[in-house]
Amino acid sequence: MEIIFSLDQLSEVAKAVINHANHRVLSIEGPMGAGKTTLISAICKALSVAEEVNSPTFAMVNTYQAQHDLIYHFDFYRLEHPDEALDFGVEEYFESGAYCFLEWAEKITPHLPFQYNRYQITFLNTQKRKLTALPINTHFI
Repeated sequence: MEIIFSLDQLSEVAKAVINHANHRVLSIEGPMGAGKTTLISAICKALSVAEEVNSPTFAMVNTYQAQHDLIYHFDFYRLEHPDEALDFGVEEYFESGAYCFLEWAEKITPHLPFQYNRYQITFLNTQKRKLTALPINTHFI
């Protein structure tokens, strides 16, 4: 899956991600300012989250109530070591069966689930982004 989109098309892109993903843990990758949180916010809205979705940069994880499920939104940017994610029980979140949206997941690689979906946002210009589905991650410890 590869989609070039503008901000006014985010709701369609969010639905495409939901329909494409075959795992409940999704890593949204891209450089600072590419729109990771904005995309996650649109996905949460498509999943019927009524509250405002913000970056959990300082809290590490925000929890949202969807129509029938909880959603966890992680931002690992501030972590200095992968094991810091264990301090707040990241593995239990991944095993919960709830949607888990990850920003800066590469900072906790040793603790990521065996399989999860990966999406890369590329900044094309001030109006356009490209979202690419990367191969489903399967890492071995």
